[in-house]
Amino acid sequence: MELSFVGLLRGFWVATILPILIASMPISRLGSFHGALMGMFKRGKIMQSPSSKFTVPQKFFCHFYVFAVVWTTTLLLPTWIYAYRMVSVEQESSVWSYVFLLLLMEIQVCRRAFESFYVFKYSPSARMHILAYLTGIFYYMAAPLSLCCNCLPEVFRFTVNQMTEFIVKGKSQMPASGVDWWEAVNPLMKLGLLHWIGAAIFFWGWIHQRRCHVILGSLRSRPGEIDKYVIPRGDWFEIVSSPHYLAEIVIYVGLLVASGGDLTVWLLLGFVVANLAFAAAETHRWYHSKFDNYPRNRRAIIPFVY
Repeated sequence: MELSFVGLLRGFWVATILPILIASMPISRLGSFHGALMGMFKRGKIMQSPSSKFTVPQKFFCHFYVFAVVWTTTLLLPTWIYAYRMVSVEQESSVWSYVFLLLLMEIQVCRRAFESFYVFKYSPSARMHILAYLTGIFYYMAAPLSLCCNCLPEVFRFTVNQMTEFIVKGKSQMPASGVDWWEAVNPLMKLGLLHWIGAAIFFWGWIHQRRCHVILGSLRSRPGEIDKYVIPRGDWFEIVSSPHYLAEIVIYVGLLVASGGDLTVWLLLGFVVANLAFAAAETHRWYHSKFDNYPRNRRAIIPFVY
């Protein structure tokens, strides 16, 4: 069961990466495929003359992050309980590693949920394709799963057994289940150096993404100018057109390092890079077509390279 689930998840990431890579190839015969894929994933300012047909308001982005918070919490809590009740660091550190990764993801999606409500100010006319909306929902279902898929079957069995025992015996017959909060957190402190290097990379990207999102949100802070576009400046905007995408890649590099190089997380990172590089290239072209004075030294997403 474990291998088939992990294999299915890895196959999902491969299946989502390949179309983006194919569409990104500089081959003229693939122009229509590139246009079709970009048409499905355009949103906001780069969606020219958006029609309401097959689109939803861009402010529906908040749905991604509300769902992600609920789903990540649903995975984190039983995994943490399983690690606390059944596993010590000395016995098997990998389960605590999955708790650590899910905790980082929880920190990320909670911040993104907050920003979607209180930082970003979406134009009333900004829309996105329904397929992009559904892709976002599926992404935030698969991404947290990818961080804990290797231990998920055993966590699931443990949770089902606990629930069954509770139903059969009742609360009065269950053993005392007090929590020693130090013992629930202390094993995380004892994880290896790679985990903390990965966390440092994660928070480096996290902080810069937060700064860049504040900059983007501030561009529409004036009443009556919510549909006006200006050149963003400050932080990583000085070197790339989509620094929030660059920061997202840095965040997932941190998760990869903290995972110890797990193949599923490699594929998750591969999708993040392919998807964001594809979108950043279109955003970069839009900026150059919109503003004659757009800084020529800015790259699309990778400083000094692309």
